Amino acid sequence: MDGKLRSNIKPGLEVDIVLKQDQRTGKTSRGIVKDLLTNSPQHPHGIKVRLEDGRVGRVQHIVNG
Repeated sequence: MDGKLRSNIKPGLEVDIVLKQDQRTGKTSRGIVKDLLTNSPQHPHGIKVRLEDGRVGRVQHIVNG
């Protein structure tokens, strides 16, 4: 599923995100969503989330859901 729509993302989902420092390379990191940080219903670069381990990035892909 696409990470550009806020309605697709809920706390507890496993997602692949791109961290700020990895934006140039596009390297993704996997984790479980704790908080949604983007308030708008959609974002062209992906919804910004905080993972349970504290990392923050934009959702590129929803692994399960």
